[in-house]
Amino acid sequence: MPTERFELLPNAAPTADAVREEILANPGFGQYFTDHMAHVRWTLDAGWHGREVRPYGPLTLDPAAAVLHYAQEIFEGIKAYRHADGSIWTFRPEKNAERFRRSARRLALPELTDEDFIGSLKALLAQDHAWVPTPRSEADECSLYLRPFMIASEKFLGVRPAQEVDYYVIASPAAAYFKGGVEPVSIWLSEHYKRAAPGGTGFAKCGGNYAASLAAQKEASAQGCGQVAFLDAAENKWIEELGGMNLFFVFKDGRIATPRLTDTILEGVTRDSVLTLARDEGLTPEERPISIDEWREGAASGEITEVFACGTAAVITPVGELVTEQERIRLLGDNGNPIAKRLRAKLLDLQYGRVEDTHGWLTRLV
Repeated sequence: MPTERFELLPNAAPTADAVREEILANPGFGQYFTDHMAHVRWTLDAGWHGREVRPYGPLTLDPAAAVLHYAQEIFEGIKAYRHADGSIWTFRPEKNAERFRRSARRLALPELTDEDFIGSLKALLAQDHAWVPTPRSEADECSLYLRPFMIASEKFLGVRPAQEVDYYVIASPAAAYFKGGVEPVSIWLSEHYKRAAPGGTGFAKCGGNYAASLAAQKEASAQGCGQVAFLDAAENKWIEELGGMNLFFVFKDGRIATPRLTDTILEGVTRDSVLTLARDEGLTPEERPISIDEWREGAASGEITEVFACGTAAVITPVGELVTEQERIRLLGDNGNPIAKRLRAKLLDLQYGRVEDTHGWLTRLV
């Protein structure tokens, strides 16, 4: 996908090499940003046009911009990885592009082609490739986090789809999402707040879904938990997902189950990859409804041996316990989460080019 489609407007004052290297040595997550951003504009009469890579900086929006009043926006999360030979790759970007279009349809936004979605990543990395950190060891999970997003920028007040839209990609060097690495995290069960309802936007990656999870996340933090899990809105019984990750349950007979996709659950790219890798590892993947009662009873009986969460930012993270208002649900014993760790290592080895990409999941950016 040619980057020539994107006009380059170079940053006249890029970050000094020494400052950039200092940032890359300890980037945290989502704190620092590269020198450029990609941009494409859409209008009702002209369609997509104005493809460019321009200096990173503040956006100019009218106070009446539709996104500020009606939350018409979507986004994606994807990473760029530096391989041992210095080349830079990303993981299954066509899946992110496909999900971006699904989100756009649900939010009544224009759909972006694979050519523009993946082309924008390549065009940005052609300029900012020096911002992709080099892992110091196999345990170093540094990468460049890419954030494509689309906003309704038309100036108007009125409930209708916007006729002017802007698409951007920004990039941020990132270390591991959880400071504890693969240490199990505690999860708070939200029994009063719901992330999504049938017929809503739960399957779309839009800011409103994440805003709806923040009150529950505050509860989780107050309880000493790192994440929050949500139940379904209809019966308050079925496990759906965390505020930003999908859940998996490992059973002692070799089954590995995740809640079945509905229009209230985000179709995670990492989730889909784990299902395939689990099959490669001789496990039996299942996509089906999983109730809070099954979690409780399976943990008590030893039938469930591991629980883990997964997503682009955190990769795969074991769940140590589920905390509710009435109880703490813990698995019997401590088996060290071997399945989660095995799948995590397999996934990271693929992403960093340490093993053969037999599934054709990697796309070279630089």
